[in-house]
Parts: sequence; structure tokens; C-alpha cells
Amino acid sequence: MRVCPGERLHKVVANSSERRYHMKRFFTEHEKTLWLLLLFACMFFLGRGIGAIVYGLHMQQEMSPRETVGSALENTQEVLSAENWGLGFGTEGTQPTGTASAEELKEYNAYYVGDAEEKKIYLTFDCGYENGNSSAILDALKKHDAPATFFVVGHFLESAPEMVKRMVEDGHTVGNHTYHHYDMSKISDPAVFRKEMDDVRTLFQETTGTEMAMYYRPPQGKYSETNLQMAKDLGYSTFFWSLAYVDWNVDAQPSHEEAFSKLTGRIHPGAVVLLHNTSKTNGEILDELLTKWEEMGYTFHPLSELCEK
Repeated sequence: MRVCPGERLHKVVANSSERRYHMKRFFTEHEKTLWLLLLFACMFFLGRGIGAIVYGLHMQQEMSPRETVGSALENTQEVLSAENWGLGFGTEGTQPTGTASAEELKEYNAYYVGDAEEKKIYLTFDCGYENGNSSAILDALKKHDAPATFFVVGHFLESAPEMVKRMVEDGHTVGNHTYHHYDMSKISDPAVFRKEMDDVRTLFQETTGTEMAMYYRPPQGKYSETNLQMAKDLGYSTFFWSLAYVDWNVDAQPSHEEAFSKLTGRIHPGAVVLLHNTSKTNGEILDELLTKWEEMGYTFHPLSELCEK
């Protein structure tokens, strides 16, 4: 049966219209799906963002009274979690508690405090770079015949070799603060750990002609049991601290009154005191501070005493 041209044209148009209808319906349905997916995605990420903000505020409230290495070593009453050295203070004049106990640390030849019955102070200084205060610090130590241990990094050895030589000549001990001041708790490869330590020892020997003491202080107080064992395996004794204050921020140095309040108010028998040589305040007050501690009945002793107990 023959189909006239008009009828054929009518069928073509009808088919085209039907295809356009189905295509329009297809895209309309998929557009709805895409919009729904987009809406759910926005809600998901918005929810995560709000959750992150709420969690961050919660953690800020939780952490605000705490003491963290590199933030306020002030008003803490809590002990930090493992891998970050922290202190919890009690009654004035008594030893603080540490992240780990003295007994636990001793297993790794590590120490943070001395005898609770002896009014002894062990002075230590962390030296990242020379900031013009080391001479005044050394002068005060010499005046009071007070031995100290200076923990140095590679940069200090490179940039202030004469100051390191004076530390040795004045009878002080120089210890290892690692070459690059990395977060050593993140280093699991013993070879990498050893290189950080060996590079400091080598440069110290080349600079002073003497061997560096096998004393180690973890940068920022960050550590792990693995790191402590690595240091012990290399022959090091590790030293944390039982008294410090916010003295490292050169742009916000504490006043003399603030420094004396913290350092005399929290001094205790067997204190391992951490100070920074970069602090202008420390350079200015150290002579008077040592005098005040002496008037309180304290004497100054080398870290080697802790290793001998």
C-alpha cells in the first residue's frame, strides 16, 4: 500500500516530536536527580563544616587550661598526653608531675627532676640561635659559680662558634638538641634519628676540639618511647624539665616581675630548669634570679648528678 508524501511527512514530524518529548523528560528527570545530589552534597559539607567548628571550639575550651610545649607554661593543673612533655603543678615549692613519671623515664635513661628532699637546681638552656643574650647569661653563671647545660642545634654551632667555645671554656656542659630541631617523635627510622644527632656531635667536635656530652633534649619536648629507646641505644641520656616559663617569644618578652613570679614561685627541690638563651629578659634578670634562689636556700649542680643516681 502506498503512503502519500503528506502522510509520510506527518509521521516523521510525529516521531520527532515524540523523541523530543522523551529527551526532554529524560533530561528533566536527570536534572532533578543532579539537583538533589548537589543539595545533599552541600548539606553534607555544610554539616561537616559546622561540626568542625563546634569540635574546634570544644577542643579550645578543653585545652585552654592546659600546658603545652611552645604555648603557655602557666597555670597548668593537668598533665599532657603522651608524646608531648608537660607538667602539672600542685602546692608551691613541691615537685610537679610530668607526662611520664621519673621511674618510667629512668627505664630509658631519661630524667626531668632530681631528689625531692634536696634543694638543688639544675640549670639548662636551649639554644636555637644567638640573640645577643648569651654573654650576659654566661657572665651571671660565672659570677655565681653555677654550672649549666646548653642544648644546641646545628644552626647555633654554625652561627655562634665562639659562644660555644666560651661555654666549654667556662666549664659548662653542651648537649644535643638535634641538628634541624625537627619533631623527632615523627622519625621512626633509626638511621635518620642517628644522623640528626651525629651531625651535631661532629660539628661540635670540629668547633671545640672536644667531645660533646651524651645528653639529649627532644625539640619542643615532643617524644615517643621509640625515640627514647633510640637515644638510649646511641648512648644518650635524655633530659626534659620540671620548670620553665614563656620566655622564647622574642616579640612578647615577659616583664621582670612576671619572670620572677614564675621562676621563684614554682621553684622546687631537684628542679631541672629550662630557659632559652634567646630571651632578653633572661639575660637581664639571671644574676638577680640566681641570687634570689640562693637566698631561698638552693644550690646549683650539673646534670651529671642525675645520671649518677
